[in-house]
Amino acid sequence: MYHYIIGMIVKTAKDYIVVDHQGIGYLVYVCNPFLFKKGQEQKVFLYQHVKEDDIKLFGFHSEEEKDLFLKLILVKGIGCKTAIGMLATGTVDDIIGAIETSNITYLKKIPGIGPKAAQQIILDLQGKLTMLNTSALFINPAFDEAAEVLEALGYKKAEVDKALGKIKDDNLDTNGYVKKALSVLVQL
Repeated sequence: MYHYIIGMIVKTAKDYIVVDHQGIGYLVYVCNPFLFKKGQEQKVFLYQHVKEDDIKLFGFHSEEEKDLFLKLILVKGIGCKTAIGMLATGTVDDIIGAIETSNITYLKKIPGIGPKAAQQIILDLQGKLTMLNTSALFINPAFDEAAEVLEALGYKKAEVDKALGKIKDDNLDTNGYVKKALSVLVQL
C-alpha cells in the first residue's frame, strides 16, 4: 500500500495526472488535476484501489482529503469514482459540514449523489468525521477545556464536537464556549 509519492508532474488531463518518480510515470486519478502544477515536483497522497480485474491509484493534495475519501468509500453505494467526484465539487470542510449538519440539499447537488445516497452518507458518517478536522475544532486551550467540561457533563464527544464546530470562530474564554455550546446542544 502506498501513502504518498513525491515526483515531477509531467501531465495533467481531465481526471488524472502523471507523476514521474525516478523514471517511472504513475497515472494517478485526482479530483482537481489542474491544481497540480505541471513541471513541478509535488507530494501526492495516494490510495491504491485493487479489484480482481483492475488496479488504480487515486491521489490527493492533503492527508485530510485522503482520509475523507477513505471514509466516503466505506459508505454503501459510494465507490471511488463518486467519492473523488465529491471531493472535486467541495472542500473537505464543506463536505464534513454538510454531513455533520445533515444538509441533504448540499449533498444532492454533487453529481452521482441522489436523496438516498445523501441519506446513507449522513447515516454512516455523521459524528465520525470530526477527527479529520481537528485543526479547525481545537484551536486554543479554552476551546479544549470547554470540550472536556461538556463531556464531563455527560454529552457524547460527537455532540460536543458538532456544537463546538458551530461556534469555533468565536473568540471566547472557557466559560463562554461552554455557555454557547450548551445553547446549541439544547437545540440538537
